[in-house]
Amino acid sequence: MALRKLFTIIGALAIIALISSSFRLYEDTDNAETGTQVEQSMLVSEHDAGNNEQSMTGLSGVQKFFEYSGFNNATAGHFIMIAVGLFFIFLAIKYDYEPLLLIPIGTGILIGNIPFLEGAGLKLGIYETGSVMNYLYYGVTAGIYPPLIFLGIGAMTDFSSLISNPKLMLLGAAAQIGIFLTFLGAIALGFNPLEAGAIGIIGGADGPTAIFLSSKLANGINLYNGEPVLNLIGPIAIAAYSYMALVPVIQPPIMRLLTNKKERVIKMKPPRVVPKLEKIMFPIIGLLLTGFISPSSLPLLGMLFFGNLLKESGRTKRLADTARNPLIDIVTILLGITVGASTQATVFLKDTSLMIFGLGAASFIIATAGGILFAKFMNLFLKPGEKINPLVGAAGVSAVPDSARVVQHEGLKFDPSNHLLMHAMAPNVSGVIGSAVAAGILLSFLA
Repeated sequence: MALRKLFTIIGALAIIALISSSFRLYEDTDNAETGTQVEQSMLVSEHDAGNNEQSMTGLSGVQKFFEYSGFNNATAGHFIMIAVGLFFIFLAIKYDYEPLLLIPIGTGILIGNIPFLEGAGLKLGIYETGSVMNYLYYGVTAGIYPPLIFLGIGAMTDFSSLISNPKLMLLGAAAQIGIFLTFLGAIALGFNPLEAGAIGIIGGADGPTAIFLSSKLANGINLYNGEPVLNLIGPIAIAAYSYMALVPVIQPPIMRLLTNKKERVIKMKPPRVVPKLEKIMFPIIGLLLTGFISPSSLPLLGMLFFGNLLKESGRTKRLADTARNPLIDIVTILLGITVGASTQATVFLKDTSLMIFGLGAASFIIATAGGILFAKFMNLFLKPGEKINPLVGAAGVSAVPDSARVVQHEGLKFDPSNHLLMHAMAPNVSGVIGSAVAAGILLSFLA
């Protein structure tokens, strides 16, 4: 049916071109002066030649139209990426896997992989200077969108569970082992240190942090030993957001593998009520402390703690509402669309992309395991009644709040009365802080 419509359109254009050329010929003959019989025969000859020329012009116009169409420029890679985009949208709608992320990213993949004649000055592709998508993509390459996302996250996050039980912050720190082990793995596979640092951050399961670090290290502009690094922003962002969306699929098997039934039913004492003053002081102290430890993380953590201060101060409700609702929604749309569109088949489908996805999966698994195993290690030194349910350690990755929800779901499977959500939120939000600090450390060493 679609092919029939295509031929119909092409045929209609050809008829219009021939008719318009005929009308121009008729105007020429009407304006011609009557001459002798010899002159009339010459006009007839010119008419026939002109008719052939105009017919050829009409056909060449149709041919040019087809050359610029997506049908003529499509490759197998475009169809593969379109299938990936549709799969992302399917996961978001059918299974509710991070729909706020996967629907914009999936749609962006469709937009970025509509075939067109590259290099013709059409200014359509996201990598073509002057195109609308290229202007929007500047927010990714310049690292503008991630801090704005962190501002909204800070305005939405309640750090009470972390403040009430600070030792759970260690689980968020332990989960960052996935970042540094993957960094070493990427170097072993032949990536240079700048590229490896950007790939390693996928283990934090934090899309904005991954985009921020890759835009600074693996942006296709920086030089390492005199040679430009690869532009890995698109593959890293897609990998990070993919694994964030697949948290409910990836984490439960690891959680069951590394814990026994007795550990899964450990009940933790309820967190204490946190007074207002502590909630206000936490973002201020957190900003100063993390800023002194890792100044390079300030664009992310500065905005995170600023957003939280807007929420907890009680005096800036309008600003907090703007940050956690319309602002973060707008930035999420722009970020998702542009990151998806950056997967243009001619740029994205390379061996390095597959390696990044493999390393990202390993990084995410290691991070999850790191949090669980460290919780078991901490239990060796804790008194009965103060022990930590090791399932909570899986929330040390910074996929907020999905990891915490997975922990809650798994805990209820083995004990319907054991609610772990509030406990899991502590390492979950500390994972956000930890991944940003890790990004800052990598940036200060490698940039």
